[in-house]
Amino acid sequence: MQDRLNAPPFEIIPPAEWTAPAIFNSPHSGRDFPAAFLRQSRLPVAKLRKSEDCYVDELFLSCISHGAPMLRARVPRSYIDLNREPYELDPRMFTGNLPGHANTGSPRVAGGLGTIPRIVSEGEDIYRGRIDYAEARQRIERIHIPYHRTLAALAQAVLAKTGEVLLVDCHSMPASATAHVAPPGSGPVDVVLGDRYGSSCAEDITEIVENNLRRHGLRVLRNKPYAGGFITQNHGAPQRGQHALQIEINRSLYMNEANLEKTSNFQYVKDVISDLNRELLGHLEARMSQPQLAAE
Repeated sequence: MQDRLNAPPFEIIPPAEWTAPAIFNSPHSGRDFPAAFLRQSRLPVAKLRKSEDCYVDELFLSCISHGAPMLRARVPRSYIDLNREPYELDPRMFTGNLPGHANTGSPRVAGGLGTIPRIVSEGEDIYRGRIDYAEARQRIERIHIPYHRTLAALAQAVLAKTGEVLLVDCHSMPASATAHVAPPGSGPVDVVLGDRYGSSCAEDITEIVENNLRRHGLRVLRNKPYAGGFITQNHGAPQRGQHALQIEINRSLYMNEANLEKTSNFQYVKDVISDLNRELLGHLEARMSQPQLAAE
């Protein structure tokens, strides 16, 4: 969690051989906190991490042993949210004028969870006061825009060779997030799959994921309350061979939500995800019948 001089804000973790027509993405698991950001914040790191998808990158990292790379953020979600439009900004947060193209009226901005978040997920204000818009622009230009260019380039590299690609967008959710949508008497929901109601991913791909997780005894819902965010919407176009599926894992399955520590169940959940990755990527290779992808 330390601020390292010139540390990259994100990284690609490549497989030894890129054989699967897929990319895994973890935009909210970063925890390299810039020192300047910590000075601006009124909250300690432990509270800033409440917005983090803790350990999700580790849970899904078996993708590399099954032939697919992972793109993951190193900076925290409380610093910049990479699952938002680049300029989804709350004018109340900044000194200086926002550009005319800024989206200041989205529900996420209204809730304090824009590209530069105003609050952590538990509703506490992050900053001591307003910050200069020039700093927000710098974060967007240095991190958000390059991140999405990298994600798009990875997808295009697969599309050019296979004609299809799957983006798996990896997230976690609070245990309380699905209380209002869980079927009566079913118990808590373990996983929510977001395919934007079928518009971002082919049905057979979503079905493979759902069936695998159900065989492991997990309770799975689709699209409620998470149908997919900016990344799923922006990268999912099945009619063009681009599939995007968001996977939200209930944090209480593998960690203590109060102290953010892994529980004894962490390795089991990691093994379940590894089995999912094995079956899913095997299905994709058969479905798309692609030649081996050379790592570049």
